[in-house]
Amino acid sequence: MTTGSHNSLPPQHHSRTRARARRALAAAAAVLLAVGLAAPAAAAATPAPVPGSPTSPTERTNSRGELLAVTPLARLTPAQVAAYARDFGVDTATVRHGVAAYRLTYRTVTPQGAPTTATGLFALPEGGPHRLAVVSDTHGTMVNRDDAPSTAGDFGKLTPYLHASAGRAVAAPDYLGLGLGPGLHPYMDTRSAVSASLDLLRASREAGRRLGRPLTGDVYATGFSQGGQVAMALGRELSRGADRHLRLRGLAPVAGPHDVRGAELPAILDGRVDERSAVFYLSYYLTAANRLHPVYRDPAEAFRAPYAGVVEGLFDTRHTEEQVVTALPGTVRELLTDSFLRQLDRPGPGLSAALEATDGGCDWRPAAPVRLYASTGDRDVPIANSRSCAAALAAHGVRAPVLDQGQDAGHFATLRAAAPQIVRWFDGLDR
Repeated sequence: MTTGSHNSLPPQHHSRTRARARRALAAAAAVLLAVGLAAPAAAAATPAPVPGSPTSPTERTNSRGELLAVTPLARLTPAQVAAYARDFGVDTATVRHGVAAYRLTYRTVTPQGAPTTATGLFALPEGGPHRLAVVSDTHGTMVNRDDAPSTAGDFGKLTPYLHASAGRAVAAPDYLGLGLGPGLHPYMDTRSAVSASLDLLRASREAGRRLGRPLTGDVYATGFSQGGQVAMALGRELSRGADRHLRLRGLAPVAGPHDVRGAELPAILDGRVDERSAVFYLSYYLTAANRLHPVYRDPAEAFRAPYAGVVEGLFDTRHTEEQVVTALPGTVRELLTDSFLRQLDRPGPGLSAALEATDGGCDWRPAAPVRLYASTGDRDVPIANSRSCAAALAAHGVRAPVLDQGQDAGHFATLRAAAPQIVRWFDGLDR
């Protein structure tokens, strides 16, 4: 459910090397910045106000998706986009245009429906048609707010740049509580992830108009890991008419945890998920879910000492992934109490409510075509999640192929292999 590493790593080392991978990615980004691909640091740190944007501190729910600020981030030539993708081991044959990237600040709502703000990355091709379809590209698990697409200098921008360079606009939400958005991130809360993604699409329509590249309203939804689950649920809302200006044209989630209760948790319990990955995901999920559902009354009910005293503070959006992973134990049995460990197999009312709020994104009948990308070699989000999604869609009469990237493809390698395939598929649907 996490974002990608730079190198192809054995599955058992994925969690242990996430932080080292991020340092390598940051170093690559620093090289790009040094050759002038990004806007000055001051411009990135302080959002530039959009002419005519309201400045009143009073926010209203009916202003969801209202664009508040546009901040230029980067301008890349086609050669620079190709070099960026090549550095991460991604096929560059689909790169046709340069890319202009911006951070959008916009109004959205909290999980409780209260007004708030969020940020996201908006990328435009330098060239191509005047009016553009848009790709909603939703990212994987992140614990540090600075790793979000609109603030990161690494892997978080890779697939947005790849899609934009093929000739479509891209809206990549940071989600709530990441990037420059206030508060904590409600990790794996489907409803708020979808509302933040939908409201960024609304803000992107206005940003495209102001930047001289109007959007057609055609939406292609994709996402990796956590973002794959978000993409499916976003597609469902678009198909239900969530916004009359937006039309779903295709869905391509990658390695999404589509069935946490029926596929991901059983894989955690039987060892198909790498132990360190399982510890990381469970800690994040349980502490975030408990803020919205009564999963536990006291951390000591779920977590063993000494972790009960520190686990909630680790996910404050300020700790790095390295800090979180090194502060947690190596196994699920060391992390969870015996009684709570049993709940993973037979969830109590609070955990059941949290799982219900997470799952179900595949339980509908898409009119747009769907392709599911996954790998039998994935030990973070097993392919059983995508197969469960395909079965749920089939129950509604929809055939969605599961495109297996192979036994040798781990979680991150799945995205590297799938991303250019998805660009080509969207190209075909866009004709």
